Amino acid sequence: MAKVLPACLLLALLLLAPALSAQNERGLFFDLDVGELCMQSAQCKSGCCHRRNGLSLARCAPKAAEFQDCSPKNIYGVYYKCPCERGLTCDADKTIVGSITNSNFGLCKDPQDSYRR
Repeated sequence: MAKVLPACLLLALLLLAPALSAQNERGLFFDLDVGELCMQSAQCKSGCCHRRNGLSLARCAPKAAEFQDCSPKNIYGVYYKCPCERGLTCDADKTIVGSITNSNFGLCKDPQDSYRR
């Protein structure tokens, strides 16, 4: 009986291992979906950890599209306005004072549009 129990235990572990790993594909701290609480933009699938004001909780949000308000990328990793989607640039004042106070908001623009004119 003592040899049967370890074999059953080993079999159970082998069968449960794939099920347990499939449960934790996303993770608790990274690959967060839009709307989930975050502390840094690196945690979000979208790449933007957004808060409405200084007292609100930060949540993952989609990046800003063309002609939407944006913030240039910063060292803090939490934004009041999300950075632009890939291929767009945030046309904003990029001063040190603006980045420290997090008030350097702008508009997402396609840099190719300026070359076409």
